Parts: sequence; C-alpha cells; structure tokens
Amino acid sequence: MANIIVQKYGGTSVGSPDRIRNVAGRIKRYHEEGNQVVVVVSAMGHTTDELVDLADKITKNPPKREMDMLLSTGEQVSISLLAMALWDVGVPAKSFTGSQIKMITDGNFSNAKIQGVDRSRIDAALNEGNVVIVAGFQGIDQNENITTLGRGGSDTSAVALAAVLGAKECEIYTDVDGVYTADPRVVPQATKHSQITYEEMLELASLGAGVLHSRSVELGMNYDVVIHVRSSFNNNPGTLVVNEDKIMEKLKVSGVTAKNDQARITIADVPDKPGLAAVLFGDLSSKDILVDVIVQSSPYNGRNTISFTVPKKDLVQALPILESFSNSQGANKPEINEEISIVSAVGIGMKSHVGVAAQMFKALAEKEINIEMISTSEIKISCVIPRIHAETAVNKIHETFGLSKNS
Repeated sequence: MANIIVQKYGGTSVGSPDRIRNVAGRIKRYHEEGNQVVVVVSAMGHTTDELVDLADKITKNPPKREMDMLLSTGEQVSISLLAMALWDVGVPAKSFTGSQIKMITDGNFSNAKIQGVDRSRIDAALNEGNVVIVAGFQGIDQNENITTLGRGGSDTSAVALAAVLGAKECEIYTDVDGVYTADPRVVPQATKHSQITYEEMLELASLGAGVLHSRSVELGMNYDVVIHVRSSFNNNPGTLVVNEDKIMEKLKVSGVTAKNDQARITIADVPDKPGLAAVLFGDLSSKDILVDVIVQSSPYNGRNTISFTVPKKDLVQALPILESFSNSQGANKPEINEEISIVSAVGIGMKSHVGVAAQMFKALAEKEINIEMISTSEIKISCVIPRIHAETAVNKIHETFGLSKNS
C-alpha cells in the first residue's frame, strides 16, 4: 500500500502564479516517488484580508453565515490554480472544497470545529492516481451551510485529514523554516528547534506564536500525528512537533512570546459574595469571548477588584456585558486598557526546574518593567506588562534563559 503524505501550504506559499508553480514542482517530486499525496491549501496571499475589507465596505455588521460564504471562496481559487499547475507539469490532480469531501463541522460560523470527515472521495481520487488538493479553513455543518474554522484553520484541516487518512506525519509549509525560541523579527538571536512537544507548541500557539493554529496542535496530540513545520522556499528540515516522550533534552524554557492583541479590563468595588465571577465569566463565555489572565484581589470591607484580559476584537461585544454587571452589582465602571502585552515563557522543563518564575521576574525588574498581572501553569509563566516594553521584555527573557545563538 502506498504511503500517504499530507501537506499544507499557507497563503504566502501560494501567493503568486510563480509560487504556485514552485509548490507544484515540490508536490511532483513526492508523487513521482510513489507516494499518495493529499495537499491542503490556504487562500492566496492576502486574499482573506481583502475579502474582509470588501465586506466592510458593504456593512459594518455582516451576518456570520454570509461572511463564511464569502471567505470560503479564497481557497477555491488557490486549489483550482494548484490543480492546473500540477496538470501542466504532468501530474494528474483533483481539487475539492471542504463541502465536497464532507468535512463536517458544528454550526459555529467563523470559528467552527471539525466533527468528522468522509474519506471516500479522497480515496477514490487517490486510487485513480491523482494528487488530491483540498481547500483548507472550511467545511459544512449538518444543514450544509458553509462554515470556516477561524484564522489559521487550514492547519487544522490538514492535521484532521492526516488523522483520518492514517498519515504518520503532516507537513505544514509556511514562510518560516520551523519553530523558533522567539519571533526572529523581534529577537534576532532566536534559534530554531529541531523538535518541540505538543504541549509546548499548544501554549506557544495560544500565546501568539503565529506558526501553527492551536487547534491543529490539539488534533495532532490527540491522534498522535507528528507535525513537521517547514519552509516552502527551501528544502531544509524544519521542526517536528511530537510527544514529550520523544524529546531527549527537555529545556527549562523553550520559547518566549509576546501577545499584543489583548486588552485588560478592571472592575473595582465588586461585592465579595459567591457566584458573581461565575455570572460575569459565564455571560462572556456565552458570546464566545475568551478570557485569558484573571486576577481577583483579596476582599477589603466586603468589596474586591476583578481584572482580566480579553481579545481587543471582542471589546465591542464585551462592553454591554461588563457595564450591565457593574451596574447590577453597584461596582465601579469597567476600566479598559488596550496598551498591554502578555509576555510568556514556555517550557516542558519547568516541571522539573525550580526558580523559573523568579528568574523571569528578575529579568523584567532589571529592565525596570512593571508587572501588572501574573498567570502560571505547569509549563508556562505569563506576565501582563505595558505594551511599550514588550520587545525589550521578550529579548531580555530570551537572553536570561540562555536561548540566544551566542549563549
């Protein structure tokens, strides 16, 4: 039985006719080696952003169903062009939309979750000798409405297909050649990992490292699919995302990130009584608003202060909930600070090393950076700091933990 290889090419990798032809040449080599190749493709370049801007010129509040209908067209362009490019170099290929391969999702427009995939059309096309090209980022719900999986959803499409098809590895081709200890554009001394664990990658993805979509990492971890992050512009080996037991050297800290898309909300003078936090965060959750760092002060005179962070993009939806809560509890008006950054250190080695938090706090203190909030997990420490200091903080923490090239 032929080996099944699943590859995903991001928007920059297929951003022009020349780049599409380059991708076709790479796929041809795999096909000629006797592999069955399934390729997931994103929309070309900035197509998705352009479609969002187009909708914005029509209405400031488009229905989510219609936005998914619009945004799913971007991938339809790139899959058909890539299929044409493959035929042009003598490789038979068939392209399919998410609906054609029955990638079934829930009905959560713009952020749908995959529930199952029917592999029958893919298998039939592979058995005919075709390279199969699938539109990433999209599926259909039980009522056959087109849904999209959220930003970076093509990664999730690819890993889901690798899991369904039994592929041992899913190659994610992008414009970087692997996973680095920090964003090389922010930290010039950042180094590339040859391997990193699913847990570390999951934390890094959720903390703003844009290399992989966090749901794709979850899928890889759940179905034991090795994810290989590679550059589509060279043939260098990239970074393998694998189980913890396959990692020989467990670094104390393996990555440092800065997340700049969050806002801090503070509500002071909240009554200290059971159930209020559940009400507030329950109401935010009902609107699919993700809350990240949460700090509640010790009560004083029967009142306390709640601070937490939410994505800036959700502030418009969050504001009525926050104001209603404050008014109903006789609390202060919500204070919103959009000039913050969440800097984080992540590492599986934190489980067995003490003093990591102290080192991180000392590094920030040496740069006279004030910490406003702190959040920790078994393999992560996050600090909310003023946005203006984010770049300095990431570089200093990266240096402190010996991650730089010259360390």
